[in-house]
Amino acid sequence: MSLANLAHLHLLLNHFPTVGFSVGLGLYLIALIRKSDDLKRASLVIFLGIGLLTIPTFMTGKAAQAAVVGQEGVSETLTATHEDAALLAFLFMTVTGVLSWLGLWQYRRTSHIPGWNMTAILLISLITFGLMARAANIGGEIRHPEIQAAGDATAPSAELLKASSVQGFVNTTNWAWPTMETLHFIGLTMLMGVVLIVNLRMLGVAKNISFSAVHRLLPWGVLGFVINVVTGIIFFVTVPDQYTQNIALEYKMALTMIAGANVLYFTVFDEAWAVEGGMDAPVSGKFMAGLTILLWIGIIWLGRMMPFIGGSF
Repeated sequence: MSLANLAHLHLLLNHFPTVGFSVGLGLYLIALIRKSDDLKRASLVIFLGIGLLTIPTFMTGKAAQAAVVGQEGVSETLTATHEDAALLAFLFMTVTGVLSWLGLWQYRRTSHIPGWNMTAILLISLITFGLMARAANIGGEIRHPEIQAAGDATAPSAELLKASSVQGFVNTTNWAWPTMETLHFIGLTMLMGVVLIVNLRMLGVAKNISFSAVHRLLPWGVLGFVINVVTGIIFFVTVPDQYTQNIALEYKMALTMIAGANVLYFTVFDEAWAVEGGMDAPVSGKFMAGLTILLWIGIIWLGRMMPFIGGSF
């Protein structure tokens, strides 16, 4: 996929973190007022879904930046400010998504979402929405000078977190990249270990163990996923051209979105939870388990093949 096509994809996706998230936030506030567990769970699913979509939204933004840089009327300073604002918003969106999934997991186990989790989600989601709206507003100014405030296009970025600072730190610190690589593989090991245990049980291995018993391992897998996302974004921010021009990463991100959404089956749906010790999982459960394993094998394979398939390393 060319940079131009990735830029088009960014334009398609960049409304979801603001418009879609505002829908989830509004639904969450209504759920709190009405004290509706069903609405709470629905809003948390939206938060989780938007959190996943924010990953390709952020990554395609670099391709969009490369596609417009140097064009008349486009400020490089403003595009850098937009990237910095998006990076901070992305991190808060990740926290919101993790807390939302944790709430869904806790509800599945106890039919109740703890008050601390609900409060944390409310506070973080409000901050996330503000940061996402600000990043979107700055992005809109890039091609619309008529809405720019005086000096916006030339004022240096004053963001708390700067992509250039992350890039400079990793590139000038000998231990930074190896440390990120180590954490990335630790996260992958945690994730794949839980994926295999949970899904092999659904496929009939260790049938004497109930699904509810292996269900408690899911947070460790999600933690591994978060470690991979954070370290992966650091890799991307440090050498973006190495990734935006690599077709293998695009396929990897597509599979990651599907695999990430697939965790909802094992978190929310009653079908998997009903599998007791000694019971066989239904055919649909076995299908989902097999699909999950294949997805993650594909993700790992594409990650290892990036230097060979994309040719940009």
